[in-house]
Amino acid sequence: MKRSGIWFALGCAFVSLPALAGTSTLRFGLEAQYPPFESKAASGQLQGFDIDVGNAVCATAHLTCKWVETSFDGLIPALQGRKFDAINSAMNATEQRRQAIDFTKVIYRVPTKLIARSDSGLVATAESLKGKRVGVLQASIQETFAKAHWESASVNVVSYQDQNQVYADLVAGRLDATLVLAPAGQTGFLSRPDGKGFAFVGQPVRDDRILGSGIAFGIRKGDESLKKELDAAIAKLEADGTVKTLAQKYFGNIDVSAN
Repeated sequence: MKRSGIWFALGCAFVSLPALAGTSTLRFGLEAQYPPFESKAASGQLQGFDIDVGNAVCATAHLTCKWVETSFDGLIPALQGRKFDAINSAMNATEQRRQAIDFTKVIYRVPTKLIARSDSGLVATAESLKGKRVGVLQASIQETFAKAHWESASVNVVSYQDQNQVYADLVAGRLDATLVLAPAGQTGFLSRPDGKGFAFVGQPVRDDRILGSGIAFGIRKGDESLKKELDAAIAKLEADGTVKTLAQKYFGNIDVSAN
């Protein structure tokens, strides 16, 4: 996947925090191992829906994007430690996360679904998964959901720092299923050769308290100036159809509208 030329030109540069007067760089923190949201091409170039949206936001707000990589479970501590200015890594705005950081307006929403062998007979319920091993990304809302709803019902929830390792263990038979954001599961696994014989099983899981109100940029508590700037840029990209166009490019017919 390639970023469109108008946003690629924004590139990466080194300046200081955008919340301070006279600066022009926005440092986004991300984990680049979650296609189609964010990943790396063979060339090492970042690619994905969140990358394109981030570059579009920077273009609209007249900022230059810089990307800072870290593990997903390290994103909030790194944001609080001022390693970057905003999280842009398919992070859902949940009640738990809002205790530590603030969020911009919601940019998009995606369903969370279970992947298992297509002939397994499994569905995304505690009863069906009793005694099974379900892989989840560490510090993700999928991990929180699985532990809250399934672990007490004798479902073995196994956490990983890398979703790709989850897929590898699923193929190897060390896991029975994985709970993921649907577009990530489709692009990162089901559409690849290793995903043959696997499928989404059952209905999407639901819990607004845990799964959140949708995906947004995470920002530090009290950074109202940056929030206002980013919210305005996001609103413009929603109004002119940019977010919808990018969503169709990466997610096809999966509805990820924020409304």
